[in-house]
Amino acid sequence: MKKSDKKTERILCDKLTEVCEETLITNQAKAEGFEWLTHTVNYQNVSASLKVICVFDTVAAMQKAENNHIGNELRQLIINKLAEQRIVFNNSIKQISFDNEEACETQHQGNWNVRFKSH
Repeated sequence: MKKSDKKTERILCDKLTEVCEETLITNQAKAEGFEWLTHTVNYQNVSASLKVICVFDTVAAMQKAENNHIGNELRQLIINKLAEQRIVFNNSIKQISFDNEEACETQHQGNWNVRFKSH
């Protein structure tokens, strides 16, 4: 990994950790069922390749977030935090997605690596 890639990864991790902590602490009542988030990226083209996956505990909690303003607020928080470091999405609607522990357990026996590769 190149030095510039390591720097980008550190920035991504720091900013996404801020999003996660803010969501878990400050917005817990609104983002009920939110548990964690992760990302994947190709450092050759961050804006086009960055994917952020927000994980909820159940299908119902995920659908509730997707179907109301909470999902949009979470997306906007991610966009704003990354924009602070001039990291932008080409298409945030497609690049920020929601998933849930319940479905991973049922469909992939709890193996997130397999689940992420199948998407």
